[in-house]
Amino acid sequence: MSLATSLRAPLPVLGHDVQVPLANGEKVGYAALDYAASSPALQRVWDDVAAYAPYYGSVHRGAGYLSQLSTDLFEQSRRTVAEFLDLREGDQVVFTRATTDSLNLLAGAVPAGTQVFAFETEHHASLLPWAHAGLPVTYLRAPRSHAEAVAAFDEALTGAPEGPKLLCVTGASNVTGELWPVAELTRTAHRHGARVVLDAAQLAPHHRVSVRELDVDWIAFSGHKLYAPFGAGVLAGRADWLDAAEPYLAGGGATRTVAREADGSVAVQWHTGPARHEAGSPNVIGVYAIASACRALTEAGFDALEARERALVARLKDGLAEIPEVRVLNLFGADSDRVGVLSFVVRGWNSSHFSAALSAEYGIGVRDGLFCAHPLVRTLLGDEEAAPSECGAPEPSLPGERSLNAIRVSFGAGTPDEHVDRFLTAVRELVTDGAAWTYRNEGGRCVADTRRAG
Repeated sequence: MSLATSLRAPLPVLGHDVQVPLANGEKVGYAALDYAASSPALQRVWDDVAAYAPYYGSVHRGAGYLSQLSTDLFEQSRRTVAEFLDLREGDQVVFTRATTDSLNLLAGAVPAGTQVFAFETEHHASLLPWAHAGLPVTYLRAPRSHAEAVAAFDEALTGAPEGPKLLCVTGASNVTGELWPVAELTRTAHRHGARVVLDAAQLAPHHRVSVRELDVDWIAFSGHKLYAPFGAGVLAGRADWLDAAEPYLAGGGATRTVAREADGSVAVQWHTGPARHEAGSPNVIGVYAIASACRALTEAGFDALEARERALVARLKDGLAEIPEVRVLNLFGADSDRVGVLSFVVRGWNSSHFSAALSAEYGIGVRDGLFCAHPLVRTLLGDEEAAPSECGAPEPSLPGERSLNAIRVSFGAGTPDEHVDRFLTAVRELVTDGAAWTYRNEGGRCVADTRRAG
């Protein structure tokens, strides 16, 4: 694919021609603008999986042809992911279920007592596993610039006790889409003898990621955000802590030998390497889908994909800036670099109501809520109050807390220009004219009623 072609056209994805019903009974092509939650699968990925499906067999277990083929495909997929991430010599690729699974695996593998650092801006998947695993955690307040983030982390490390230390940081915010200063934070960490794990769930689908250049110690991401179907993820990086830890799961595949002892107990020798943490029959189709997506994105060329996405981000930001009632949420400022993820609120609207109207009246799918990043969204919303609505369904709040929510629009390599343009038109019309239909709360969801508004 040439640069000129990829700048003009999105990569083919499943669902691009799906028709969805509107409140008025008509149907319209679905505008999928919720890539940050789950991206549609690339057509290339689906075709590759379909071509392999008849040859599906057990992995690492069987002597038959299909088992041997599946084992080769599984291990080749591991090599493909390693190349995609530009891993260092000796780094491992461990296949998991998703980013959340990857980071929980690592939380159980770090040495006991490791001091963990995380900014309050993290997604819950990278904010919560550490304390859950019984590790001491220092939560750093939301910084308002790259320099402030690096300085706050440096100060925290300077005052930290001796012993192993780990920073968990996102590459791109799942709320604002803003890029984080990963390389600078990693240099700071290594200067203090600390390590870094990068949550690349939102970064890897949009930007080339080189573990070698960033020098992070581990990286985690999910297939379902990288244009592959649900069910597989990756944890990749340094082997020492992973090989020294107890296996993530106890079972077949993770064991080298299992023997009965004279006293009736069972003695186990565990594998080192990725197999140590991949017990059970692996998700070979999910793993192959991730590898297929890695190949497709690499062949399309990240320079071209990033340039096209920057153009769409600029179009979206400029369009929303023309609507006074819209406030875009930013951590590092309106001009900060970001991937195709942007959250906002609309004055006078409950975000759940507004999102429901985008769906029911325009066939546009976005997300509303706190996006599994409650501390960050609450910080960004500040004193904003959730507007009342007949069907407002913001995230539950604790007693005494204000009820808040926002709207998130997100897109990527499979998004046509028309979807962004339709979204901007819909926002302008809803702000100017209001919703054409009444809405009600149904099972916690905001849905269009059978009556027109007014």
